[in-house]
Amino acid sequence: MSAARPRVLYVTDLAYPARGRRYGDEDVFLTSRLREHFDLALCHPLDATALMDAYDAVVIRNSGPVLGYQKEYDAFRARALGSGARVYNPLSGKADMAGKQYLLDLSAAGFPVIPTVDRAEHLHQLPAAERYVVKPKAGADSLGLRILPADGLAKLAGLADGTVLIQPCVDFAYEVSFYFVDDDFQYALYAPDPERRWELRPYAATAADLEFARHFIDWNGLDHGIQRVDACRAPDGELLLVELEDLNPYLSLDALPEEARDAFVTALTASLSRFVHAAQGTQEARETLIPA
Repeated sequence: MSAARPRVLYVTDLAYPARGRRYGDEDVFLTSRLREHFDLALCHPLDATALMDAYDAVVIRNSGPVLGYQKEYDAFRARALGSGARVYNPLSGKADMAGKQYLLDLSAAGFPVIPTVDRAEHLHQLPAAERYVVKPKAGADSLGLRILPADGLAKLAGLADGTVLIQPCVDFAYEVSFYFVDDDFQYALYAPDPERRWELRPYAATAADLEFARHFIDWNGLDHGIQRVDACRAPDGELLLVELEDLNPYLSLDALPEEARDAFVTALTASLSRFVHAAQGTQEARETLIPA
């Protein structure tokens, strides 16, 4: 590790065509600020495996859905885990980082999650609804998502073979996201109009809202990293988890006032510094145990 400034490989796909979002703009902003504290280089996710060994930490940011390059991502994970590379977020996440199985597990465990099943024999566990959402278990960013009417239950049964998730289409009041760095809450944003989900505004989270969000942050158990808890406000007023993004959550920093953006950058810089220096301390401790 460099005796001066830590070397960070920042993984992003600046050209990814995200609907309603500008991945590249967000990462240009973040790297312009992080560069004040780290020796930093950007790379495309397909180049990360070849470059990672030259850096003290690899930061996964707006790298796009791994579904489009699953083989290469699996190779990256295997290499990072095998070599002990420091990846931020750490690759031990149990939520979207590991696929969508967690929605089934949390639903079965009684967590406040949109009811979810993946097998025909479990369809009866879903509440009655006029429409149902079907999405690939390995999907992301709404890829492959379909909405089917209730009179298509026979078709749903044919689709429920373990490869897709099926949920009732909740007539929610709005969607809201809670953003955390490590286990510290940073800000919340919501979409007042469900038809314009990427027109976000700052949201004043209540104590009950934060208790809901922290429940999932605690469950995931990541010591470091950025996480986004996506929820919807159900007709009865209850918050239900839609997604826990723990791999490369888009941050919608452009929807924040300048003061809030600066506070987030400060929190991220401190977290990343702790993450890198913790690795340095571990390495130094190991070296003292090795005879000269």
